[in-house]
Amino acid sequence: MLTQSTEKYQPILQAARQLYDSEPDWVTFFREILGVDGIVRRQFTRLEDLTAFEKSQEFEQIQKWLVKLREQKNATDTESEPTRVITVRLPKSMHEYLRTEAHDLRTSMNKLCISKLLQVIEQDLIPTERGSSTPSRSKPLPQPATASPSQSPYASQPAFKSAAGF
Repeated sequence: MLTQSTEKYQPILQAARQLYDSEPDWVTFFREILGVDGIVRRQFTRLEDLTAFEKSQEFEQIQKWLVKLREQKNATDTESEPTRVITVRLPKSMHEYLRTEAHDLRTSMNKLCISKLLQVIEQDLIPTERGSSTPSRSKPLPQPATASPSQSPYASQPAFKSAAGF
């Protein structure tokens, strides 16, 4: 028997399966299913609901499909989704560890780091900034707002993003 939560997850899994079967590039799959405007974020607007979904078997299956799509050659649609570069400051020892791990896995550091970024991390494993409080799990997720020209370009970004949503 399906639980109420599982019943709510099935349409998402079905939509993901349908998209997966159409053989999209991994970026399109991610954007349409797990991205900020994807089906998962539209369905789960509250942090606690999103967190529960990220612990489900349905989410695990979506992650497996994403990995399979990432394994394909020419798997990036740069015309519909340009790439962005981020700089992450990390200790030399951590950089060396990642470089060694990528070498051992016979992959690039870029692929390894993207794989790590796609993993869900429990909120209590993410340090908070000094002076800020941890968001309540019962509050709804912030919705993107349209920035006026006088606002910062970052003003329209949601304050919370899961590991899967960057």
